[in-house]
Amino acid sequence: MEKFYLTDLDKTFLRTDLRVSEFSRRKWNEAVFKGARLSIATARSYTGVLKLLKGLCLSEPLILLDGVMIASPDGELIDISALDREIGDEIIEFGFKIAGFYPLIVGLNEDNVERFVYPQKRNRYQNELLRTYHNDRRVLDAGPLRAMKKNLKIVYMEREDVTAALEEELKKRFEESIEIKRSKDSYMDCWFMTVLHADGDKAHALQKLEAMEKVDRAHTTVFGDSHNDIGLFEAAGTKIAVANAIDELKVLADTVLPWSNDEDAVARFLQTDLCL
Repeated sequence: MEKFYLTDLDKTFLRTDLRVSEFSRRKWNEAVFKGARLSIATARSYTGVLKLLKGLCLSEPLILLDGVMIASPDGELIDISALDREIGDEIIEFGFKIAGFYPLIVGLNEDNVERFVYPQKRNRYQNELLRTYHNDRRVLDAGPLRAMKKNLKIVYMEREDVTAALEEELKKRFEESIEIKRSKDSYMDCWFMTVLHADGDKAHALQKLEAMEKVDRAHTTVFGDSHNDIGLFEAAGTKIAVANAIDELKVLADTVLPWSNDEDAVARFLQTDLCL
């Protein structure tokens, strides 16, 4: 049975400056041309992935938005696990009562067009993130903030203690209706807390992808670095952590690579494992 390789992007396959090195690009494409099955599992959207992975041969379905969405390499939607408008509005208002601020929302509007919706009154972390989406037509600000038809991610950005307290209260209120992923941001001095559909995480998406692609779990190898990869590691056959991964992930890993993301860790592993 052939292996299936799945890698996280930020701080795992991508370098810290968000580049794909020429070495990583070359080894990835060599592997695909040789017949290897390679894909990604990322918190990023399809549009963001295409920009970052320009020049990479993508031939397998992609896990996007932390596992909420699975799409083909040409952007066709294969599977989606979204929060509906009713529960989305409940989460937004309940979260405001607990934390005193509104989240940002990644979702699909009535025409199934992807939108990033920000509250009109934003905290400093939201403003910092918004600057990175300058002139992006997907970005809207809303007042009052309301959920969309399909809410892919409801995202809170604040200090660790604030997001931890909010996570606890949301779990009490919504129990098994939602999934929450909370992790320190790789680029800003804050914590991201993402509220998802109960099936909208990387672990569930991997299970769906294995079924679609007829891949046995024992033949799936995943790469990661952070908190939102923990579920992915628990669901995969072989778990590989890059050298810069958090300790919690290294404990779950079958192998901790001696190289970091800035040293092309994933590409170096593929080079050896596939005799490239």
